[in-house]
Amino acid sequence: MAGLLTVILNWRTAEMTLQSVAAALVALDGIAGALVVVDNASGDGSVEKLSAEVAARGWDTGPQAVRVLQSGRNGGFGAGNNFGILAGMADGSRPDYVYILNSDAFPAPDAIRALLTHLETHPETGLAGSHIHGPDGHAHRTAFRFPSILGEFEQNIRFGPVSRLLARWIVAQPLPSATKRVDWLAGASLMMRQELLDEIGAFDETFFLYFEETDLCRRAAQAGWPTDYVVQSRVAHIGSVSTGMKTWARIPQFWLDSRLHYYVKNHGRAYAFAATLAAVLGGALWRARLVIQRKDRGDPPGYLRDMVAHGLRAMMRPIFGGKTAQTKTRPAA
Repeated sequence: MAGLLTVILNWRTAEMTLQSVAAALVALDGIAGALVVVDNASGDGSVEKLSAEVAARGWDTGPQAVRVLQSGRNGGFGAGNNFGILAGMADGSRPDYVYILNSDAFPAPDAIRALLTHLETHPETGLAGSHIHGPDGHAHRTAFRFPSILGEFEQNIRFGPVSRLLARWIVAQPLPSATKRVDWLAGASLMMRQELLDEIGAFDETFFLYFEETDLCRRAAQAGWPTDYVVQSRVAHIGSVSTGMKTWARIPQFWLDSRLHYYVKNHGRAYAFAATLAAVLGGALWRARLVIQRKDRGDPPGYLRDMVAHGLRAMMRPIFGGKTAQTKTRPAA
């Protein structure tokens, strides 16, 4: 059986993280591997609580040898997961696969095995992700196309005829009803080959939060490792527990930074600013319709203004560069 390293990232959600670990251990039954919980410098006693509970429940001596590690800094989603990936297996051996699971995500008993089986039976596939649904069973859209200028315009104008015309560029695809190849998947439940990570590196840590999975899947695709959505792997996901995305009063700086970095890194500065203009134009036309139609705006207050201001500020300063796990040292267990 292939060795599987599971990484769960915690930031101030110790109780929920323990629930996620418990669900993961059930789904990992019979699968050789190890589980690492990485605390991203929560500063709220999470490490102590997690460590005590793992020992009290005997998880540290179980088949998966659960470890709790402190990353030492809140470097974001990618940096925290990279820390766990670099920590590796407790015995120092190299895993064949790495599985990342959100702390507010709970795999069904067969969900992890479904991803592992898919990768083992599809050697050309680099990453495989789950069907994600809410606690109420409602499916979440987690299978996407790569972002583009036309995709930005379609997403922000919210107009049926335009969406039909630009169907090939819609980022948020209708959820596949069967296992299917996609551009990229959300990272709430995502398995990847260690061979792939050895080749392209892990997450780009310039992304604090958001777009890091998009970038990873894009780099994988460019290296000949596509991403598959595996419908048989089902994972319940509460969503936005650590980020508070559902209640954002304004778009945070880190989202704007990540979006800009993705476009500049993958397409260049001119393309990045064209994508922002497309988003603003589409959003402005959508808001013009709201003058005569009673509809939810769908964006936090100041969304377009903040995007324009962020883009203008970026023009006045050098664009930051990226860094991946290849620049990090191996942490102590």
